[in-house]
Amino acid sequence: MSEPIAKLSKKDFESDQEVRWCPGCGDYSVLANVQRVMPELGLPRENFVFVSGIGCSSRFPYYMNTYGFHTIHGRAPAFATGIKVARPELSVWVITGDGDGLSIGGNHMLHVIRRNVDLQILLFNNRIYGLTKGQYSPTSRLGMRNKSVPMGVIDAPIEPIAFALGAGATFVARTVDVDAPALQDVLRRAHEHKGTAFVEILQNCPVYNDGEWAAIEDKKTRVDAGLPLEHGQPLVFGSKGQRRGIRIEHGVPTVVPLRDDEDPVAAGITVHDEKHESPAYAFALATLAPPVFPIPTGVLRAVERPSYERLLEDQVTGAIAARGPGSLAKLLHSGDTWTVG
Repeated sequence: MSEPIAKLSKKDFESDQEVRWCPGCGDYSVLANVQRVMPELGLPRENFVFVSGIGCSSRFPYYMNTYGFHTIHGRAPAFATGIKVARPELSVWVITGDGDGLSIGGNHMLHVIRRNVDLQILLFNNRIYGLTKGQYSPTSRLGMRNKSVPMGVIDAPIEPIAFALGAGATFVARTVDVDAPALQDVLRRAHEHKGTAFVEILQNCPVYNDGEWAAIEDKKTRVDAGLPLEHGQPLVFGSKGQRRGIRIEHGVPTVVPLRDDEDPVAAGITVHDEKHESPAYAFALATLAPPVFPIPTGVLRAVERPSYERLLEDQVTGAIAARGPGSLAKLLHSGDTWTVG
């Protein structure tokens, strides 16, 4: 009989390393909320692994009192895949940024999502390269000016949610660094999901791209700037007197004004269904963006599909049952061999 897991607290997940991010960085909030959620997940600390690439957010494993790897630029998904395949009982979290995950790491990100490896991927999106001092990133807005593009960005930006959906993601969510209750709820949901959980975290860089997400980070304006998603509930947002809803017809979303006392379902407002088998509905949500639309937050898609490591385990078990356990020595000495003199 296994021994009961000792009750853990946030402090148990705090390492002895000095947290070194710029004052006001949204990473502090994400770190604190991850440390608050970990004790709730019912696993011993030694069963958690945090894997990162390169960037400001990639310092994360140093600050978690768990196992962790600070790997190379863009390659965290590959390292994490190896860990999960070798040790499927571990809870493996990938910490990356819009530059690390979607530029040099874009190819690795695509394949880990399509394979549906049971990982939690937290992508911090501040729309800038912070660690290397403010160059534009794959998610930077058109026209954004900084030291690397003094005339303004002309590259069409990547939408992380649409990217993940296009790669076949089974769980896709978006949250905001400073919205602690919503962030914690998404982290719990991501952990529960069996397969790749892709979470975009809108995160502020106070030094190189301050205020990029100001409207949805500020509690006073969030009600009008954001669209909180809840399965089975209509897509409604806005403050009193400014209540609105989203109607999606033939894949095309429109904003519909609502009276404060009006029934949104009767008015034809779309009811959120995160379990659509087709990603088309989630794609429609992914297109919503200011200034015409609010920014959707919460779980956009959550469907079930066998995870990669489970399919691999079944394949190996089937091969052993059909052919026996095999012998590495026999394999090495079988077929064409050469003697090197």
